[in-house]
Parts: sequence; C-alpha cells; structure tokens
Amino acid sequence: MAEEKIDIDDEHKIIKAFKNRDWSEIKSANSWVIFKVMAEFVNGFEKMAKIGPCVSIFGSARTKPDHKYYKIAEEIAGKLVRHGYGVITGGGPGIMEAGNKGAREQGGKSVGLNIILPFEQNGNIYIDPDKLIMFDYFFVRKVMFVKYAQGFVVMPGGFGTLDELFEALTLIQTKKIGRFPIVLVGRSFWSGLVDWIKEELLTREKNVNPEDLHLFSIVDTAEDAVKVIDDFYSKYLLQPNF
Repeated sequence: MAEEKIDIDDEHKIIKAFKNRDWSEIKSANSWVIFKVMAEFVNGFEKMAKIGPCVSIFGSARTKPDHKYYKIAEEIAGKLVRHGYGVITGGGPGIMEAGNKGAREQGGKSVGLNIILPFEQNGNIYIDPDKLIMFDYFFVRKVMFVKYAQGFVVMPGGFGTLDELFEALTLIQTKKIGRFPIVLVGRSFWSGLVDWIKEELLTREKNVNPEDLHLFSIVDTAEDAVKVIDDFYSKYLLQPNF
C-alpha cells in the first residue's frame, strides 16, 4: 500500500494539537471562537426567521449542469416553488446551484447557506442577494438547514450530503426534532446504502428499529419527490403560508 501523503497544513494542525498552552492562551482562543459561533447563530436566526416554509435540497457540488441529477434537482426546486415552498441549498455549485436556479426561475425564494472552504465554494448566481448567508462552522450551518426546513430532498452526493442526511435522520429518530419528510432521489444511487442499512444495521446487528426505515422515502422523479412532501403535510391539513 502506498504511503499516504499528509498536507503541510494538516501537519501543522497535528503538531499544534500536542503543543502545551498556558491558561491565558487557552482562554483567549476559546473566547474568540465562542463569540464567532454566537455571531453566526445570531445572523443566521435573524435572516432565516423571515424566510417562511422552505425545503432544503442537498447534493454534490461536483454535479455538472448537463447531468440528469442536476436537471432533476432544478425541476424539483421549480415544482416546490409552485407548490408554495422556498428552496434552501448549501449555496455552492452542482446540485446546490440547480436547486437555487429552479427556485429563482419560478420566482420563488432562493436561499443559500454557504460555507467558507479552502477549495470551494463561492455562492452561485441564482441565490437571492438578501438570502445568501456565509458560515465558517459546519455545525452552525447544519442547524439552519434543519431548523428552517419543512422537508429534505437529498440528491446523490458525497460525504457532505451523507452527513446532512444522517444528521437529520438521527435527530428525528431520537426525537430531538419533529418529524419531517426526507426524500432520497435516485433509486439506483441510494439502493446499495439502503440495502446495507436493512441487512447490517437492522437485521444482522439490530442497531436500528424497523420503524426507522420509514423515516425516508426513495423516488426517481421530480413529481414523486414533491408528492412525498405534499402528502406528508396534507395529513395534517397544513400548507405553506406564502
């Protein structure tokens, strides 16, 4: 096996983690981080509280505009807007751009919760100018995704997409938040993961309950994705209020 190369910045972080610091250094550094986190929460809460009912769309930043999943995400966003929802994305390229584009082109609210990263990402051009929010901390950003969304549409993606998906599933499973619809789009992409959950987590290891498998739906089309969300809220006679 080839030896893994470690980035110079990563080496500095590893070395720094073992460095002994005195109390004044610890107190100063921690206090500054606390104030930055508080500022991000306050800014996010103030802006997001005015948004209204929205659905968060997740997926890969690497998906190109000519890819079928980009086009499906764009279509889903457009349909959500016509059904009275705004659209929240991570604000970057790929599936996120598709979601914002579909919302913007249908005249709906297009929200971007962008994250500052060393290799990506700038806010895409389809976000409403007053609804682009920048974050430095992933965990603050994830709170905004969950707190202000009436549903999750999860397109194919990478680690970040899986992180958002399992965060939402865990919070609902443990009843830390109320139930809302989670829709996985792309049966061929998600079927392997779902089979593993059924075979390993449920049947073999019994690490989840059978009812946990009902916390999400799998669809292939934009129509079915939006229908899952509409059907969920129709049971409670609830509709978007804008």
